[in-house]
Amino acid sequence: MDQRLMQAGELGVRLEVVNGLAIWEAQPLYRHQKHVERIANSIAGETPECACIHALDVYIQFPNGLKRPDISIFCREPSEEEQDEALSLIPEAVVEVVSKGFEAKDLEIAPPFYLSQGVKDVLVFDPATLLVLHVRHGQAQRLISPVTISLQCGCSVTI
Repeated sequence: MDQRLMQAGELGVRLEVVNGLAIWEAQPLYRHQKHVERIANSIAGETPECACIHALDVYIQFPNGLKRPDISIFCREPSEEEQDEALSLIPEAVVEVVSKGFEAKDLEIAPPFYLSQGVKDVLVFDPATLLVLHVRHGQAQRLISPVTISLQCGCSVTI
């Protein structure tokens, strides 16, 4: 793993790179992680096309950056070779839970970046307002939690 990422982790920050721009944020707190856990536990569905595999808080090497989504949803398990580095497998969907003070990163920067990298569904949950932003190519919906969303890959998630 990149030395900068290891150093950032030792300092208690998460480092991401979006289109060449380095972005940092504090490590998630307990309340944030409880929302992530609750949402991850709601992921359901499995079709022959998609196994609805999810990963929490792992680095993903996108073509134009390095991000660490709160939840990444894949149709297949990453291969053994992929599991020891930042994943290069593009998720079908990602879920971000807004951290206080980092609203712009999660609501304004993340959705267009993820879509430009091939992610089909981007979900952003703001626990302070209960806003759920669901973004797909050419479509954005503002919903209120709790809501169950059907993803293009065939999985569903309740936020």
